[in-house]
Amino acid sequence: MSNITYGRQFIDDDDIDAVVETLRSEFLTTGPKVAEFERAVCEFTGSAYAVATSSATTALHLLSLILLEKNDIVLTTPNSFLATSNSILYVGAKPRFVDICEDGNIDLDLCEEELRQDPSIKAIYAVGFSGKMLDQTKLEHLRSAYGVTIIEDLAHALGATWQGIKSASSQHSHASVLSFHPVKHITTFEGGMITTNNEDLYKKALLLRSHGVQRRPNTSPWYYEMVTLGYNYRLSDVAASLGISQLRKLPHFLEYRRLLARRYDEAFAKTSIKPLYPYDENSAYHLYVVRFDFASSKISKEELFVRLSKMGIVLQLHYIPINSQPYYKSLGYGNERTPQMDRYFSEAFTLPLHPSLSLEDQERVIKAVMGILFA
Repeated sequence: MSNITYGRQFIDDDDIDAVVETLRSEFLTTGPKVAEFERAVCEFTGSAYAVATSSATTALHLLSLILLEKNDIVLTTPNSFLATSNSILYVGAKPRFVDICEDGNIDLDLCEEELRQDPSIKAIYAVGFSGKMLDQTKLEHLRSAYGVTIIEDLAHALGATWQGIKSASSQHSHASVLSFHPVKHITTFEGGMITTNNEDLYKKALLLRSHGVQRRPNTSPWYYEMVTLGYNYRLSDVAASLGISQLRKLPHFLEYRRLLARRYDEAFAKTSIKPLYPYDENSAYHLYVVRFDFASSKISKEELFVRLSKMGIVLQLHYIPINSQPYYKSLGYGNERTPQMDRYFSEAFTLPLHPSLSLEDQERVIKAVMGILFA
């Protein structure tokens, strides 16, 4: 019996056929399938422009190169994967970690306090944690009132909405980032995407994505110019063909993720296992995170993980606070006042939730967790 993991890709024959068709075509690297995938993501999200990249990390790096300068201060969350704040460091800017709310997302009210106190703050890199979008009204207020650059890291939130606003439409931000890692909503093996409504930003991202090279009209067929220092952050046509096929299934994936979330909510309703937030039909439910007061329990979080692993159930923790990581401590981080994040870290763990998880296996997870925590 294979392990039940917190996340897993769902690949069917349509996906395999799409990849094989591209393998037999003229283009393997960046070509017409990448452009088709970008158009499809624009159509799904409602954004004007999209730039496919080799990963969400490289997408974040490109945006940081375009929008930040050395020593710029950027507000961001300690509750994310390292890539969010690392992309700020890549360009010599300085992340400033802001505490989170009960739902795991960055506290935008605290962000406003920071902006009031320090008008030099350049940007906010905000994460739609677990699949739940941030309050778009508050984002727009911060952008308009303080002139701050807003980047939405929506690696968890493809398919989410907020009062009718689609995730990655970038209506109230300068740009958004999506991830297509295998555990995300759709996969391109590895891969990412920038979405934006800013044509200038779009053109700069395209240039930086491919070595800073551009071709000029009315020149020799072989002629090209490197006009800036760029990178090879392109997605392949093979990967894009998988993304196109996966995107067609996204509505079904979202529906099933929400079904699993509702079933977890119902199972834990009369227990001290608390979902990160009450069931939200607008969440994309990349993760199903629960909180439990281990300090008052006979069992530790470590023991829960170990015992479940022996039963073939692999939990995860999203996330260890970024500012507590050794490298960040070496830069002087780690003493920020983040009581909500600290409490969250002590209580939270992530249960399996993905399109390949059967209802029977979900029931097995529920019974195992309950059996251990309430024995």
